[in-house]
Amino acid sequence: MLTVRGLAKSWPGGAPLFEAVSLDLAPGELVAILGESGAGKSTLLNIIAGLDRADAGTVTVSGTVVSDLDDDERALWRRGAVGFVFQSFHLLPYLTVEENVGLPLLLNGVAAAERRERSRAVLEAVGMAATATRKPSSLSGGEMQRAAVARAVVHRPSLVLADEPTGNLDEVNAAATMKALRDAVKREGAAGLLVTHSTVAASSADRVLRLAGRHLGPA
Repeated sequence: MLTVRGLAKSWPGGAPLFEAVSLDLAPGELVAILGESGAGKSTLLNIIAGLDRADAGTVTVSGTVVSDLDDDERALWRRGAVGFVFQSFHLLPYLTVEENVGLPLLLNGVAAAERRERSRAVLEAVGMAATATRKPSSLSGGEMQRAAVARAVVHRPSLVLADEPTGNLDEVNAAATMKALRDAVKREGAAGLLVTHSTVAASSADRVLRLAGRHLGPA
């Protein structure tokens, strides 16, 4: 599902951030990458998502060589193939939870009735069905993050990317979020990649790697 080969990226000015990063993810597999702040975790995730470009190497998702696409092609590819979970939720306050979850479907031209059906189905799957008509301001942090997980998978992406998704949560809500993320990746058959500094969050993954000293290897 995801194949990364020989990725390298340098800081402005030329100092290497990471080099020779290679990685394979299978459908339904959740992999965690541990690393300290400044190790390059978020930059690596952004390159895999096509939001940034590597200095060298290739990223392939379900047969698409993302690193070969131009900016417009990457944006179009990302809209259909990638789901994101961020540390800060990024739910729009003036939309209901259901409408927030359905945004990827709206952007992909899915009709309103199908958007509603699919949004409610994924909200139910993450234990959030009762919140569909509420606004984000009425949710707890853990509920907002589970809504974000639902939004990340509602359009059935090939790849789900999570950047410190438990960073703003307490232990109980972090555990609930990681269960929702793991279950969603497996249910949808997506490749899931999580970057975090939390060993607790990483323990929910099928495999754990570490980005340190400019290289990616076993944790």
